Amino acid sequence: MKKEEKIIIFTDLDGTLLNSATYSYQEVLPTIRKLQKKGIPIVFCTAKTRAENEYYQKKLKINDPFIVENGGAIFIPKNYFSFKFPFQKKKNNYRVIELGASYSEIRKRIKTVREKTKFNIAGFGDLGWEEVARLTNLSPQGAKLAKQREYDETFIIEKGAERKILKALKSQGLQIQFGGKFYDASSPKSNKGKAVKILSSLFRKKFGKIKTMGLGDSPNDFPMLKAVDLPVLVQKPSGIWSLNFKNLTRIKAVGPRGWKTAVKKFVLNNG
Repeated sequence: MKKEEKIIIFTDLDGTLLNSATYSYQEVLPTIRKLQKKGIPIVFCTAKTRAENEYYQKKLKINDPFIVENGGAIFIPKNYFSFKFPFQKKKNNYRVIELGASYSEIRKRIKTVREKTKFNIAGFGDLGWEEVARLTNLSPQGAKLAKQREYDETFIIEKGAERKILKALKSQGLQIQFGGKFYDASSPKSNKGKAVKILSSLFRKKFGKIKTMGLGDSPNDFPMLKAVDLPVLVQKPSGIWSLNFKNLTRIKAVGPRGWKTAVKKFVLNNG
């Protein structure tokens, strides 16, 4: 990449930066430290909640903005940008750009479908943390963080009726995405790609010329990957790639190993 360009990395977490089974990030730590020494922002762009993003930011010592719940909102630390920009609200130490509808509104629409169709639709809001932990293989703490949703609902549905259920949910004005393990329901205004473009414009104002890189592993990463200059897809544990489109780089390595391989090759230039 050209030296005069400031590199910005947008990354999914589960199955990309984190191991899909254990949620471990140890393999990528040395690479992250190299990026930080170069002053390269690492922006989480995930289906995870604010609480989950904050947990991994603390563990990895990352203090950059992050995008939550499939593009439901962008959380920007106070004073991260020295200039003014539009945002919807202040929360804790963040300036929050909201794109999606509230969690309560999403839940209300799902409830309407469940009552009308009698189909079994179980969202994280319907489950205790113990059940969420069992379904996700998360720790008790991780399950509790995953339940702190603000802009979309993660859910499982009755097998054999998927098509009918998803059609009914969409008829209520919900956007449905599949992240590899679970479905997510959100407002159509929630969009990883739109969130990436908004943040990219702010980074461009801060740094001048930038080059954006996106890393993901699942179909729900498509909007993010289409919005960056260098889209990268890592393999699933099965060895497959879940997406293919023009200009997409597919890395022949799974999860964190693929993440590390791509960053070393395209950013650190020692792959």
